Amino acid sequence: MNHLQTALEIIAQVGGAENIEHIGHCSTRLRLSLYDNGKVNEAALAKVDGVLGVRVNVQCQVIIGHDVVQVFEAVRSLVGSPQAGGQHAPARISRGAQIVDFVISVFQPLVPAIAGGGVLKSLLLLLDVMGWLSRDSSTYKVLDNIGSAPLYFLPILVAITTAMKLKVNVLVAVSAVSVMVLPAMTRQLADGTAFMSFDLRNVAYASQVFPAILCVLFYAQTEKLFNRYSPGALRIFLSPMLSLLVTVPVTLLILGPLGYELGAGLATVILWLYGKLGFVATALLAAALPFMVAAGMHKPMLPYAVASMSQFGREMLYLPASLAHNIAESGACLAIALKSKDKVLKSTAFSAGISALFGITEPALYGVTLLNKKALYSVILGSIVGGAFIGWMAIQAFALVGPGLASISMFVSPDKAMNIVWAFAGAGLSFAVAFISAFVLWRDKAVENTDALSFTRPVEGQIIPLEKVNDDVFSRKIMGDGIAIIPSQGVLRAPADGTIVNVFDSGHALSLLTDAGVELIFHIGIDTIRLQGEGFSPRVVEGQHVKSGDTLIEFSLDTIAAAGLDPVVMMVVTNGERFSLTPGNTDDKNPDPHIIMTLKESV
Repeated sequence: MNHLQTALEIIAQVGGAENIEHIGHCSTRLRLSLYDNGKVNEAALAKVDGVLGVRVNVQCQVIIGHDVVQVFEAVRSLVGSPQAGGQHAPARISRGAQIVDFVISVFQPLVPAIAGGGVLKSLLLLLDVMGWLSRDSSTYKVLDNIGSAPLYFLPILVAITTAMKLKVNVLVAVSAVSVMVLPAMTRQLADGTAFMSFDLRNVAYASQVFPAILCVLFYAQTEKLFNRYSPGALRIFLSPMLSLLVTVPVTLLILGPLGYELGAGLATVILWLYGKLGFVATALLAAALPFMVAAGMHKPMLPYAVASMSQFGREMLYLPASLAHNIAESGACLAIALKSKDKVLKSTAFSAGISALFGITEPALYGVTLLNKKALYSVILGSIVGGAFIGWMAIQAFALVGPGLASISMFVSPDKAMNIVWAFAGAGLSFAVAFISAFVLWRDKAVENTDALSFTRPVEGQIIPLEKVNDDVFSRKIMGDGIAIIPSQGVLRAPADGTIVNVFDSGHALSLLTDAGVELIFHIGIDTIRLQGEGFSPRVVEGQHVKSGDTLIEFSLDTIAAAGLDPVVMMVVTNGERFSLTPGNTDDKNPDPHIIMTLKESV
């Protein structure tokens, strides 16, 4: 993969560098907070080389896979550090969406540090259990301190990510939060102390996240206030000093204890629900994870997981359920890789299965599971059975990292030797059930035995080469090979029998999977998304089966022309590794000209 080229195309398809407010990434996804999500060209973005999938809700999530760090660095090198400031006011989004975006931006960057420290501590426990390194040795204690540091200083890490998200002075925000974990302050709180005759509550702020978040949120307001009214010559020290003088006492008196109770309450509520539902909760969560991960909605579980780790030093719902789901993804993919005769699918399923085995499920989800119902059913079945067993055995996790073979030591318990054994058993059960189910259910999609497929013209008008389209995404065939038609009538029809996969909300584009296995995308006009649906009337819905000649979309050529836009219609083959497209009869007077699809590789 050319990481720089991939980064350039991603930037172009999300509306340019000027539309990017904040850049981040997780283990497989590039996460972009944009000023205007409406500028994202999802169809083109999904076809960029190296992009496995796209999800646009609160954030624009670009699924990359193993190369996400390199692509992230390339994007950041091209656009700079947009989180340091922006030139545009963000598009208006709902309060709920703002909260989700804030939570993801604050908690997601914490995961590598917490995961690294947690896995190190779990490996040390394993070495102690095996008798290779005693926990009483000085070497063990030094290594244990290394693993403990990220969780102990979690308030400092949270202060950094929160300040970066709020675009306030990071060092002053860290200074305010540092008071809570200052050894002298900790001793003073333990001995009982007061501030201006108000008693300060004795709270152990180490490893806490919500007190730090509330502290920085309040500091952001004081910084704005004092920056506004401090004289310019004195602002460099006067504003930070006054902000600290106001923020820290308010935090110690009110916000700190409130944040501590919030974190404890969140973890307690989840554990109460787990106590009421028992193993059913783990099984249901494991079964729902394919859809949650695909939508990116598993990330709001991070505050609970972090709070549980900081409060109890363990977590017994989300991570154990993730173990069942991750390994089930691996089992289903490897079964398909073994049984399928489709060379492309075999390669995709095998690499995705290995990736899922080590805790990274996005390649499996977007490359196999979500594209094939039988694979999805197998994953859900394996997740439910494995999740129920894991929940029944009350397996606990001791590190916040994606569960998989490489991180299985996260289930080593300091006081429950069988915890790791049951984790292995639950993972094996998930794998076996998903593997057997997928192997039994899987059938390769049938493809016609002819060497060519005949398609009717989707739009009346003049066929032109795709290279002549005035849009680089199509003319450079970034999305795939295809044809373009200058329409003489505003009706898009199905060129073959098939199933509607997706209809864009703006009505200007849709995708179709033909019964012969050809994946097509139709795009009416250049930049017609700007019309926001005006002049477009889709006549089909997602999941609907259509016959050749059925009307898909009616559109107004006059509306497109009045907006000064090009009405050219593109039909692109997106699974070009199997099919190539060549125009047939281009005679505009022929009432039923055809386009010939030539099969490259038999399945």
